[in-house]
Amino acid sequence: MQIKVLAFAQAREQLGFGEQSVECAAEETPRAILRRIAPGFDVSPVRVAVNRRFADWDQPVGQAFELAVISPVSGG
Repeated sequence: MQIKVLAFAQAREQLGFGEQSVECAAEETPRAILRRIAPGFDVSPVRVAVNRRFADWDQPVGQAFELAVISPVSGG
């Protein structure tokens, strides 16, 4: 199956893309998908959303259509 990977803010800059379609299996986790497409990317400071809901990095994506990588933001 294919999943759309979206990257926002600093994650977009670090990953080098804003949107990318990726082949994946339902049992793959967001962490495994990101390791495969961006091996050096550190997921610890960012959050992940699966189908527009915050999710755990180690929960299988199932039949999800979208995975979003969301950097922390600060404002003032």
